[in-house]
Amino acid sequence: MAGTSKTSKRAPQTTIIKVGANEAGKLPPQAQELEDSVIGALMIEKEAYGTVADLLRPEVFYKDQNRMVFEAIRELAAKDQPIDVMTVGEKMKTQGTLEKAGGLVYLADLSRRVASAAHLRYHAQIIAQKATARDLIAMAAQIEEKAYDETQDIDDLMQEAEAGIFEITQRSQKRDVTQIDPVIEEAFKRMEKAAQNTGSISGIPSGFNALDKITSGWQTPDLVIIAARPAMGKTAFVLSMAKHMAIDREIPTAIFSLEMSNVQLVNRLIMNVCEIEGEKIKTGKMSKADSQKLNTKINIMKGKPLYMDDTPSLSIFELRSKARKLVHDHGVRIIIIDYLQLMNAQGSSFGSREQEVSIISRGLKGLAKELDIPIIALSQLNRGVEARTGIEGKTPQLSDLRESGAIEQDADMVCFIHRPEYYHIYTDEKSAKDLRGLAQIIVAKHRNGATDSIWLRFRGKYAKFQNEDEAIDPDELNTPMIPDGGGMSIQSSMNSAMGAVSFGQQMNADGASMNSLGEDLSQYQL
Repeated sequence: MAGTSKTSKRAPQTTIIKVGANEAGKLPPQAQELEDSVIGALMIEKEAYGTVADLLRPEVFYKDQNRMVFEAIRELAAKDQPIDVMTVGEKMKTQGTLEKAGGLVYLADLSRRVASAAHLRYHAQIIAQKATARDLIAMAAQIEEKAYDETQDIDDLMQEAEAGIFEITQRSQKRDVTQIDPVIEEAFKRMEKAAQNTGSISGIPSGFNALDKITSGWQTPDLVIIAARPAMGKTAFVLSMAKHMAIDREIPTAIFSLEMSNVQLVNRLIMNVCEIEGEKIKTGKMSKADSQKLNTKINIMKGKPLYMDDTPSLSIFELRSKARKLVHDHGVRIIIIDYLQLMNAQGSSFGSREQEVSIISRGLKGLAKELDIPIIALSQLNRGVEARTGIEGKTPQLSDLRESGAIEQDADMVCFIHRPEYYHIYTDEKSAKDLRGLAQIIVAKHRNGATDSIWLRFRGKYAKFQNEDEAIDPDELNTPMIPDGGGMSIQSSMNSAMGAVSFGQQMNADGASMNSLGEDLSQYQL
């Protein structure tokens, strides 16, 4: 977005900021004497630049002369060349900025004002903070001007404002180097906490025993990518996990669904929990047995810490804001995103979709670290899988990740969902294993552990994954999968504003009235 990119290129250098006072009669935040002191110290102390290199950029200097001098100092430092009045002067000559800045006289004057580089880093921090304040003022002025323009789309403007704040925050956020002792202490605390668990799961359990043996549960602050081709059951997989985490174990869980509405997602969850076929939920025509299951098991879902958000085309900046609130207000311990390629980085400038996806994946990893929780993001695979043949050929590979190699780079773990029977492969030729009704979960990348693969049972008509050793009805084999994103809706009244579902007096196949189902599920949504 143009507004934001201007901000990142030093919007504070515009006329309104650089004149003595702004429209309100106030001088922009600045610390010119400290700027002079810092620049002088950099030219008299050999190791001074390394002390402040992470804090300062040419753009943080309010005085143009100081900005020009610092640009020369930074270039000398990058080439590991000596930094003093003469070398800086020569570098500025080649850059064509020496006379503009006041010549060697100005450089000598700066160096004479400083006796030593004491408190240099503290002074540099103040300069950087003043620059951040000017950035905020400049961005606020741009947003204010556009807010008065009635032709501006307010939603776009809010996105621009949020993206601008995010960009300024990212530039100004600095973490100091940490001595090892407090880190060791934190590591011991986590080990002690893990040792208190009766089992071997130190993270958040997925509910799939074989997978948890590999991962020890979803770990903080990991970014986990779960990728598959369409119709493999990505949404069913994470909903099965969400059911185990939020409903069975009451671990606060949030799902951001960019593809399905909250109502569709809850329908899938009802299928999973109540084990009722989607077609029956869609039509409301159920047997007495199904009605009884629905009446009984629907109560399992109520009051559980499962939070849903179905904002379409969610931006990484909106997600950051909502995720912080979820963690702060509801103690959410894991976030699921369905799915990554439907997100955007609106408000940032990028040259291609690959770059945009890179921004998103980096943002997700940064958010996981900031909130200290695992984030699970679903992802599409490209069509390379379809072009290959045989059971080995159809198995997903890291190179199949769609649109950006940055996804693989940023992720702590990459898992694939592969259902051979979808490609009419019913037997593993090597082991003679019957693959009907099975899904392979492949841990293709595991930054903090081993890679491996496990098998789960997939129950298509309930859109449900479960452990392989759990028994099912043999008639369920070869049941076709409901494609991800398939539109299912209950024929009932809907509160579209809240995304609530109400089950009315639906008649089942036996003609019996489905009473006492007028329950509101709005508590599962943001």
